[in-house]
Amino acid sequence: MLGVRLSLDIGEARIGVARTDPDGIMALPLENVPADERQYLRVAEIAQECHAVMIYVGLPLHLNGSEGRTAEKIRHWVAVFSALLPDIPVRFIDERLTTVSAHQLLGSVGLDSRARKSLVDMQAAVLILEQALEIEKREVTRERNSSDDS
Repeated sequence: MLGVRLSLDIGEARIGVARTDPDGIMALPLENVPADERQYLRVAEIAQECHAVMIYVGLPLHLNGSEGRTAEKIRHWVAVFSALLPDIPVRFIDERLTTVSAHQLLGSVGLDSRARKSLVDMQAAVLILEQALEIEKREVTRERNSSDDS
C-alpha cells in the first residue's frame, strides 16, 4: 500500500501523532494534539493535510490480552472520530507497553523526565506505527507466498 499512514497514541492529556513517508517506509513523530474540545477536528485536519490513506490507533490491552476501560474509551474516541473521515480506514494496534518503551528509549538518549513528558506520546505513536508497518510487511509477504503456491 502506498501513501501516508498515521498513528495515534490517545491519552488523557494529549494525543501523540506519528506519520510515515509516502512510501510507508519510515515512521516519524509529528505532533502532540491536546486532548481538548478541538482534538477530533485537529486530528482530522492532520489526516487531510498529510493525505493519509490509513490511521492506526494504539489499543491498550491488559497483559493477558483482554480489554479494560481505557480500551473502551479509545474505541469510543475512534467511533466519534471516524464519522469525520469515513473514507479513511482506522485499524487498532495492540499497544501494550509502548509508553514504557518510549520512556525507556527517550531516557536512553539522556532526556530527563520533564523533557520526556513532552515527547513520550509522539514516540509511543512512532512505536505503534512501526509495529503496524511490520504487520503490513508480513501481510504482503503472506499474500505473495500464497499466490506463488497457486
